[in-house]
Amino acid sequence: MNHDLLNKYHMELRVNAQTTGFRREETAHVVRHISEYDDRGFILASALTDHNARSVIQAEKEYFKQIGQPFEWKLFSYDSPSNLKELLIAEGFEEDEEEALLVLDLNKDKSLLNRQIPVELKEMTDESGVKDIVHLMDEIWQEKHESLGKRLWKDKQNQPDELFLYGVYDGSQLVSGAWMYLEKGSSFASLWGGATQPDYRGRGYYKDLVAARAKKAHAHGYSFLTVDARPMSRPILERLDFQLLAYTYGMLSPK
Repeated sequence: MNHDLLNKYHMELRVNAQTTGFRREETAHVVRHISEYDDRGFILASALTDHNARSVIQAEKEYFKQIGQPFEWKLFSYDSPSNLKELLIAEGFEEDEEEALLVLDLNKDKSLLNRQIPVELKEMTDESGVKDIVHLMDEIWQEKHESLGKRLWKDKQNQPDELFLYGVYDGSQLVSGAWMYLEKGSSFASLWGGATQPDYRGRGYYKDLVAARAKKAHAHGYSFLTVDARPMSRPILERLDFQLLAYTYGMLSPK
């Protein structure tokens, strides 16, 4: 594990993060992000001990209940105390799928920057492109992503130089799509999505989408790409020289 890089990530994208579409609030124990788009909020960083963890968790549950917003406690495998996940579960939080926190140093590895991008891969800048991505996600994951679509379109309108969306089209049909945020005040660009219709997998579209976003991030002066990778994506990204820094768990607040 690269401890220097992990510490850089921790400070820039957890402790000091400024997330598009969210209002940041910092207390003595946590960093909260309150959604400005009627979406769920989240706790991105915490500094807890064995003695105060349970009381802080209960206080945060009450805080978000008062403002009427569900939230996610973003837990990392190196967080303290070591039994924080168990404490959250005991307080009614639901554990989402484990994801691998991966990071690529664009200044050290130029292979993605040199990759040829196919002509059918397009950057989407209008609402129809966002709708295409939402439809693609709905079909692949068999669940609705309406709130995601609203947030992406609002972010693209309000912060057009921080959010970039890409898709691979077969005629008028979007068959693979992804997006990226250039994280404010940091050296990291975060990758999201990367979903491909089953009939179109195995053609390199996932890598093409990573390369297109790498080129954009590098052109804007960003040094690192970061992604929370699911098991299907992780092997592809590691073959592209992404490094594993930690594991992450989305702990969803009680309903």
